[in-house]
Amino acid sequence: MSTPIPQEQIAAAKAYEALFVPGLFGQWAPLLARCADVSPGARLLDVACGTGILARELAQVIGASESVTGLDVAPGMLAVAREIAPDIRWIQGTADQLPFPDQSFDVVVSQFGLMFFRDRVRALREMLRVLSPGGHLAVAVWDSLDHMPAFASEVAVLEREAGHAAANALRSPFVLGNPVELQELARGASISQPIVNTYPGTARFPSIRSMVEADLRGWLPVVGVLLDEETIQRVLEAADRALLAHLDEHGRAEFRISAHVLSAVR
Repeated sequence: MSTPIPQEQIAAAKAYEALFVPGLFGQWAPLLARCADVSPGARLLDVACGTGILARELAQVIGASESVTGLDVAPGMLAVAREIAPDIRWIQGTADQLPFPDQSFDVVVSQFGLMFFRDRVRALREMLRVLSPGGHLAVAVWDSLDHMPAFASEVAVLEREAGHAAANALRSPFVLGNPVELQELARGASISQPIVNTYPGTARFPSIRSMVEADLRGWLPVVGVLLDEETIQRVLEAADRALLAHLDEHGRAEFRISAHVLSAVR
């Protein structure tokens, strides 16, 4: 009998899908498809798939959902992924010990997950191991917080209103923002001729409040930081004031973001 998934994990994953996918994550799938040279019929693995936006989009390029596998450590994320796209194979597991034989895939991708792996070098080696000769690897990470002023302002609000743990949880996605260090990390994982390029994107949320609430309700719980409702409301009110510069003329939160993509061929 399988262990029931706690409802708070399901709720966090649904908030992640509803708020982050349209606001941040969905736009990068076409870029990853190009960087990884995804073609029809390829066997593809998405590592740290979350609720599956990248796997879903690339399955359309491949033309066969059954050729696509998504792996994530979080059962709540996978439950939502299965609900949205039941034809894709969803597997629970860790990036540093992939549960697949050598050379199982033609393409391995990972979108905004490498920052959180407990052993990043081993995870990259594992991705290389499961690639077939000539297979393509593409791994996206966020640029540094110094180049993301809207998120830097939000971190400052969290530090002031919710404390160090909450602020650090929001800093964590940006820890691999130095492209030189990212390339060195790849070489340490025995990836020959790694290429790191930086690409622009745009964050779009209906409002400042919805952007920050996405983090408070959809991201912080995923990494184990649970704020009480009083603190959440205090942060939201402070963020409305602190992030005014990032509103467009229609009152939407819209601002430039950027990401690095590490690509390589086995």
